[in-house]
Amino acid sequence: MDSRRFEELVAEALDGLPPEFQEHLENVEVIVEDWPSTDDLESVGLERHERFELLGLYIGIPLTERGSGYFGVLPDRIALYRRSIEMYTGEDPEAIREQVRRTVIHEIGHYYGISDERLEEMGWG
Repeated sequence: MDSRRFEELVAEALDGLPPEFQEHLENVEVIVEDWPSTDDLESVGLERHERFELLGLYIGIPLTERGSGYFGVLPDRIALYRRSIEMYTGEDPEAIREQVRRTVIHEIGHYYGISDERLEEMGWG
């Protein structure tokens, strides 16, 4: 899938979030990259040869950990890794669409302070 179409799927997933989730998304940038960087992999304990295992990543300070002095900071970042998702799902466009949606929801869950364990319990692991 070309990168433009993939970015459209990400925008579609964001637009499909419930209003109560959209209302509180502030100072967060959602980006699409082909592969995770070495730094991104290291931040989650993966090595370069495991890059296909990381589908998305939230980089920032979750809302639940922000104090009164949290202001004037660079945006948090949610990265979706196009090639990783495509390798995970195969070439089926509907499978890619669904995985993009699941990955967006998962990473936004981290923005809201939800742990991987809790996301797994909720079916978004």
